[in-house]
Amino acid sequence: MKVRQFARLASVAGVVLVSSLTLAACGSDNNNAAADGTSAAPTAGMTTSAAAAPAVACGTGGKINAEGSSAQKNAIEQAIASFADVCPDTTVNYNPTGSGAGITQFTAAQVDFAGSDSALNADKGEVDAAAARCAANPAWNLPMVTGPIAVAYNLAGVDKLVLNAEVTAKIFRGAITTWNDPAIAALNPGVSLPSEAVHVFFRSDESGTTDNFTKYLKAASKGVWTDEHAKAWPKSGAGEGREKSSGVAEGVKTTPGGISYVEWSYAKDNKLGIARVDNGSGAVELNADSVSKAVAAATRDGKGNDLRLKLDYATSEAGAYPIILVTYEIVCSKGLDPNLTAGVKAFLTHFASANVQKSLVDIGYAPLPAAVEADVAKAIAAIS
Repeated sequence: MKVRQFARLASVAGVVLVSSLTLAACGSDNNNAAADGTSAAPTAGMTTSAAAAPAVACGTGGKINAEGSSAQKNAIEQAIASFADVCPDTTVNYNPTGSGAGITQFTAAQVDFAGSDSALNADKGEVDAAAARCAANPAWNLPMVTGPIAVAYNLAGVDKLVLNAEVTAKIFRGAITTWNDPAIAALNPGVSLPSEAVHVFFRSDESGTTDNFTKYLKAASKGVWTDEHAKAWPKSGAGEGREKSSGVAEGVKTTPGGISYVEWSYAKDNKLGIARVDNGSGAVELNADSVSKAVAAATRDGKGNDLRLKLDYATSEAGAYPIILVTYEIVCSKGLDPNLTAGVKAFLTHFASANVQKSLVDIGYAPLPAAVEADVAKAIAAIS
């Protein structure tokens, strides 16, 4: 298959936001939850952006259940909120249990689609299991949410911190144990670093965020990080495990000297320090523009409507923030009940639309590049 590079996210900077929810709705706590703890369609009176959304074929209504990535929790909740005005007879429930749990529930036919920060893995049997769940039809990985991963910290008096892949790998390996370590100091001349102990937090549940973060460490740390990437934190890694993105964010927030890897939206919501990352061409701040430069290096790694992306975690392009993930919605290409299929297609069409994607910038995500957005729309239309 010919690999092609996706277009740059040229329109990210300066984009006009068409909607936003209240801060409480966008926070890491689920304030719009069903009784079973899932994210449900909003109650009447919640602000949405349905006026700017495209027309979709809603079907006859009903309930759609989905589960998986907590990295996309805030994004999908915002999309669910605005979708309630587009298709008011369809309720979407999303349970942010983590990517590994989402795939397990999807392949077990317990949910209608899954969210995962890593595409289905053929070597682990996930591709075959998903096809079996889809009545012997392939499942597709549809990129939907671009979620930068912040190296988030809690260090009083240090408003700006620079790290690179080698030093970050040493921190999360446990080789650097105090904040005034010479390796950190060398990257931060003139900064008064305390002798405080470093407290590492990692995801204790299987997580696509862990998978993507360890991909970055493996690719860019020049041999410091020797473990292969995985959804589970390696035994050789340091730190204290916490469940889900909200768990590690809370750990850092409440622990002086804390540090973790967590999605940008969670770091922002919890008002954590966010390290600038030196990718070899200087320190890069995490923002929409720097993420766009990194996503521009992504190439297609799937066939047909299976839209897996291959990210370049070791990019040294000036101004490119290298620690990113893409959350996929994993869906059956065929094999679901026709009305359920109509509901899933309606919601995904809404979620992938340009206006909804642009609205995610305000809560710590970046919209899909135009070329990816077009391919996703085409794939959703082909679901039958």
